[in-house]
Amino acid sequence: MSESFVTVTEATGCNVSREQVARMYTRYRFAAELCPQGARILETACGSGQGLGYLARNASSVSAIDIDDTLLQAARRHYAGNAKIRISKGDAHNLPFENESLDAVILYEAIYYLPEPEKFAAEAFRVLAKGGKLIICSANRELPDFNPSPFSRRYFSAGELSGLMSVAGFSGISLYGNCLVDSSAKGKILSLVKKTAVSMGLMPKTMRGKEWIKRVVFGGLVPLPAELKDGMAQYDKPQPLSGPGPHTRHKVIFAVGQKP
Repeated sequence: MSESFVTVTEATGCNVSREQVARMYTRYRFAAELCPQGARILETACGSGQGLGYLARNASSVSAIDIDDTLLQAARRHYAGNAKIRISKGDAHNLPFENESLDAVILYEAIYYLPEPEKFAAEAFRVLAKGGKLIICSANRELPDFNPSPFSRRYFSAGELSGLMSVAGFSGISLYGNCLVDSSAKGKILSLVKKTAVSMGLMPKTMRGKEWIKRVVFGGLVPLPAELKDGMAQYDKPQPLSGPGPHTRHKVIFAVGQKP
């Protein structure tokens, strides 16, 4: 993959809505709750690493990899003094870790960029110890106003994520939804406008290009912090989903699988 993902990544310092901050905080708090005390954690496609410090609080180690050097620079600068956190350039398809050496592998908002997601799932299974967890989060492609990201290759539904994990060997797979779709009259109008804009190819392709839309919809924006901390946003705990779907009530989906 030769693309630079800086323009499509929620990077440190970019202007985002408070909802985006809350979504990100929820993702990492949810992962922290799923990981045991003293866990050895890997985040693949870590971007500029806003959640690494949060994960490290109760972990014995947090490793983080990404293929984009520019994004990694921000993470390295911020966590330079944290001995628990190790950041390196790496490919999700070829994880640079020994067999059964990790307790959790996290992939947030990146599964749709991978040319070979099945290979990543197999690699995650390989590096996880018995009982270890693979935690994947993705935008929900089953929404009627879904807007795919530039550089994306394939989006998975909740049911398809479950299937991906199952084929790789994971068991006890659980699905969750997060960030409820706004069903108010205003929400329905905004959804229709977005759906129309997406169908006509009018949606901006970069994070910076989307800022003006966010200002109109959400009001004031805030800079995305370098590190997430408790209290900076409300925790919206992901809710269990039943069956493979379709699921259209949540903007975000999670899949959690365990290595037997």
